[in-house]
Amino acid sequence: MDFASLFQFLEDLQKNNHKEWMDVNRKRYHAVRNSFVQWLDALDTKLATIDPEYYPTPGKKGINRINNNLLFHPNKPVYKDHFGAGLDQKTKQGDFYIEIGISQCLLAGGYWRPESKILNSIREAIDYNGEELVKILNKKSFKTTFRNLYPDDGMLKSSPKGYPANHEHIDLLKHRTFAVIHELTREDVLKGDFTEKVIEVYKEMLPFRRYLRQAVTV
Repeated sequence: MDFASLFQFLEDLQKNNHKEWMDVNRKRYHAVRNSFVQWLDALDTKLATIDPEYYPTPGKKGINRINNNLLFHPNKPVYKDHFGAGLDQKTKQGDFYIEIGISQCLLAGGYWRPESKILNSIREAIDYNGEELVKILNKKSFKTTFRNLYPDDGMLKSSPKGYPANHEHIDLLKHRTFAVIHELTREDVLKGDFTEKVIEVYKEMLPFRRYLRQAVTV
C-alpha cells in the first residue's frame, strides 16, 4: 500500500472538496481506495491467524464511505478527510477501527455510546467482575499504548440506576463509552513496518475487546 499516495489524494481532495472535482478525479480515487481495500484484506487475513475468535471482514465490507452524511450533518464538507474501516466486524459496534487521514490517524476499538441493552450488559459485567477489567486497564503496556478509556463527555455525574454511589467500580460504571484509542502520526503510517505496528496494537487491545465481547454476549 502506497500510503504516501493516499495522503496526497486526501490533501488534494480537501483543497477541492466538491463533487465536480471528485468526478474528474474518480479514477484516482478508486485506485487509492482499491489499494487500501487490498491492504485491509491482507491485514484481515493476518489478524484471523492470531485471534481464534476473529470475525473475518473483507476490506470492501469494512471500509467506510468517504462521503459525509449531509442529511444529518449539513454543515460538514462533502467528503471526509480520511479513509476509515472497521475490521473484526461482526456488528458495526465493537469492531477494530482504523483511520488514516489528514487531521488524525488512529487505531481504536470498543463501544461508542452503545444502545442501552449493550451498555447495561457491560455494566453488569463490571458489577460481577470489574476486577478483571481494572487489571486490563492498569497493565503497564496497555496504559503505554492507550493511556485510559476514551474520555467521553457524556459520562454520568452520578451513579447509574441500580448501582450504589459507593460501588467499588463506580468510576467505570459511570462511563457511557467503553473504548480505547491509539493515536498515530503520519510518519508511523509511512514506515515500512506499519502493518506490524497495527498488529502489535491489535494484540494489546485484544484482552479489552474480549472482555467487552463476553459482556455483551453472555
